Amino acid sequence: MADSLAQVQELPPLVDAGEVDTLRGHLAAAGRGEAFLLQGGDCAERFADCNRCAIEAKLKILMQMSLVLTWGARLPVIRVGRLAGQFAKPRSQDMETVDGVELPSYRGDLVNDIAPESAAREADPRRLVDAYHHSAATLNYCRALLDGGFADLHHPGHWDLGFVRSSDNRKAYEDMVERILDAVDFVESTGVHGNEALRTVEFYSSHEALHLGWEEAMTDEDHGGWYNLGAHMVWLGERTRQPDGAHVEYARGLRNPVGVKIGPTATATELEQLLDILNPGDAPGRLTLITRLGADAIGDQLPLLIDSVKGRQVTWSCDPMHGNTRTTEGGLKTRRFDDVQGELKTAFEVHDAAGSVLGGVHFEMTGDDVTECTGGPQELSEADLSRSYQTYCDPRLNYAQSLEMAFLLARQLQQLRRCESA
Repeated sequence: MADSLAQVQELPPLVDAGEVDTLRGHLAAAGRGEAFLLQGGDCAERFADCNRCAIEAKLKILMQMSLVLTWGARLPVIRVGRLAGQFAKPRSQDMETVDGVELPSYRGDLVNDIAPESAAREADPRRLVDAYHHSAATLNYCRALLDGGFADLHHPGHWDLGFVRSSDNRKAYEDMVERILDAVDFVESTGVHGNEALRTVEFYSSHEALHLGWEEAMTDEDHGGWYNLGAHMVWLGERTRQPDGAHVEYARGLRNPVGVKIGPTATATELEQLLDILNPGDAPGRLTLITRLGADAIGDQLPLLIDSVKGRQVTWSCDPMHGNTRTTEGGLKTRRFDDVQGELKTAFEVHDAAGSVLGGVHFEMTGDDVTECTGGPQELSEADLSRSYQTYCDPRLNYAQSLEMAFLLARQLQQLRRCESA
């Protein structure tokens, strides 16, 4: 493994320290309610998905969701993908049973292969180098798309993936695009032409900082500090946020924005310790707290967590996916769209009541027409799950469900804005 990590360390950075600093400033604005973070992508990226169609689909759904949010909420949207490095996954058990055979658990393409064979499940250090190259190729194509006009507001048809079945949402989207184009025409009729803001957008990458050797190999000194130059933002998971753990110690020294997943086992004391360690200078934009409490628990637990860090500089985000995972009788992990929506709705209400700001959301989602979560505009049932269940790990919102969620979020943000101005 040392040889592979040494190769990674010698390769060029994937992102620039200046980009990281810019993102930190944007996240500070989200913490003040002046912007909104949209973070999303695959549960676990696959090397096999490093191809034109898959990357375009991921980028399209993020761009389309951000358009809905920007137009509906009248806020700048910070677009952060769970991509170009989300190749490692934590697992609760070292072994798993597949078709009656006990095998080492699949830990993401960074470590081993999903194929249910003993040889494939062995950890392969060469994958560390492969992961770097797949990350670089993904980021390179994302940047090429955006620089080439992929997000150009003059051409919203570039984003059409075959819209949701809901005729109401289709009409709402078409009306919104028409109004945006009218606004663009008006701006240009005043003599403002070639505005880059109408042609492209900022886009950032993120992944869970799980494999410390890989993360350290992409960490370097720049701009007077230490940056993980493999991503603009990294986060610590529910299993790796222990205040005395190695992952927290690693993240403590970074200049990158750091996210921390906060699940139902987190205590107020632990949260205060994490803030003292990870953000002792109380710098805005440095720390994003990503709650993942579950629809049933968030109403009771979130107020206590908010109260414990009042007066501290944090950006709050909500991951409504992980706390709502369940397993069907057939053994498939899934999530109900209504549970995801319910946790988000409660998060907005609790933050508003506490005088706090929910500055973003964090989704596991895809631009493909998969069937991994039930409900939503397609009214998927458990019987539909096997039709196109493709995830390597956790269930994702599909294209239609993701876009529906964007409309719901926009309405929630509109309602909050109206209440604030009343």
